[in-house]
Formats: sequence, C-alpha cells, structure tokens
Amino acid sequence: MLPVGPWSTIAEYLVEQFPAITADEWQRRMGQGEVVDAAGLAVDPQRVHEPNLRVYYYRTALIEPRIPFDETILFQDEHLVVADKPHFLPVTPSGRFLQETLLVRLKRKLGIDSLIPLHRIDSGTAGVVIFAVQESTRGAYQAMFRDRVVDKSYEAIAPTHESHVWPLHYESRLEPDTHFMRTREVSGEANAFTTIELIGVSTRRADMAHYRLMPTTGRKHQLRVQCAALGMAILNDPIYPVLAPEHDLAAEEDFSQPLQLLARSITFRDPITREWRHFVSERQLAWI
Repeated sequence: MLPVGPWSTIAEYLVEQFPAITADEWQRRMGQGEVVDAAGLAVDPQRVHEPNLRVYYYRTALIEPRIPFDETILFQDEHLVVADKPHFLPVTPSGRFLQETLLVRLKRKLGIDSLIPLHRIDSGTAGVVIFAVQESTRGAYQAMFRDRVVDKSYEAIAPTHESHVWPLHYESRLEPDTHFMRTREVSGEANAFTTIELIGVSTRRADMAHYRLMPTTGRKHQLRVQCAALGMAILNDPIYPVLAPEHDLAAEEDFSQPLQLLARSITFRDPITREWRHFVSERQLAWI
C-alpha cells in the first residue's frame, strides 16, 4: 500500500523505494504491464501517486498454478458483465495470482480492458460477481453497493443447530485479526448484519443443513466468521473457526474440498436503465 509522501507519480515512489532498480527498468516493467493496481489495471509511468493505493508487481518469470475450474457469463450488455465464479478463483489479482483471476480471465475472454468489479467475494466462495464495463457509468453502479440498495443472497452448508430459531437476525462487530487473512468478532457496536434462514437438512448428511444467508453489510469474511461464531462453521472452511496453531493459512488449497458457500443471487434496480435486475448462479453446493 503506497504511503503518503512527496512523490508526484507512482514510478517516482518505486524508484526511491527500490534503489537497486533503475528508473528505466521500472519504465520497461510498467510498459510491459507488470505493475498493476488492486483492480488489475496496469499502472503506467505517468500515473499520479495515490496514498493508500495497493500496487502489485508481478515478475515476468512468475509461474501461476492453473485454477482448474472455469467461470461462465450470466449476462452482458453495454454497462455490465455478470459472471458465475467457480470456487478457488480470486476475483482480482492478489498474492501469487494475476492471470488466474476472474478479472484477468474476463478481460482476455471478452476483450474489455475497462472491466472493474463492483463488489468482491472470497476466492473460496463461488457465485455471482458483477463488473462495470464503462468508466462513465461505473460510479452509479458502485453507489448501489455503497448505499446498500442491492439484495444479496448466499447459500451455505453448515452443521445443523437445533437451538437457533429461524429466521435468525444476527449482528456483531468485525475487525481485522492479528493475521491478515482473518477477521474476528469483538465487543462493541455492531457493524455486520446478516439474516439466516434454514432451507432444509442435507439429504446426504443428517448432521449438515442447507442455509440461506442474506447480509446487509459486506465485511471481509462476514458470513464465515458469523456462522462460526454461531456454532455452525461453513463446511470445508479452512480458517474458521480457529484451527490448530500449526495450521498453515498459506498452504496450497485442496481443490477436492471447496468451501460450501455460494453467492446465489443479486437483485437491484439498474440505476442507468431503471430496470429490475436479478442474477442467479447456476452452480450447486455439494451437500444439498
């Protein structure tokens, strides 16, 4: 994340921060698209320095493992692209993944360099993700999520819990944990709100149930943390609830054990066309 400073461009900051790399070399790397921002957009040498902007440098020699699952396109028009994301695929570049992300895959598949995700879901979560196509209308769609006028529905497989009364309206305060990959519940004023409904008991495992989760806020790992706090950690969640200290949070993912969490649908009134939009994932959880 770029600090506050006197630099006029991002390139100037990189040259000062990494003196072993010449300005000409940074110019070359940026020209090759090897420096990108959090949205996956290439950072050119003239881009103005922006404090708190996340910038990623991906070496040419970087070899990314193939995520062996494919996205599908649910909808596309001049303003929006709606994708059905598989489990394990990150939405935007992060960590060791650049090419193997939903954003970059879609840019290549559709030939639309201006794509920007309007919201995020975890790499482990499958389901509906919406992208803006045009910069001129992007702000109107982003405002929907900021103003919470989008109805989002998730589904999950988690242990049965007879002590809860459904529907359950749950609220808690979430903050970053000491490990950057985790979020935790703490005392204080609630900032995360979710309604949970019981759809039914799993037909394959009597100790598991099928739930509908409807968050009105979008905190990091909100549904995963809150379900774990309620004693119903989502099936195959590798980091919630607290695992043994020796568990490696950065370990390779087991593609045979996808997190049983699905972003099932998103509904909203389109701020540009004024039509009602309702997008539904075509994927299914494993234990229904």
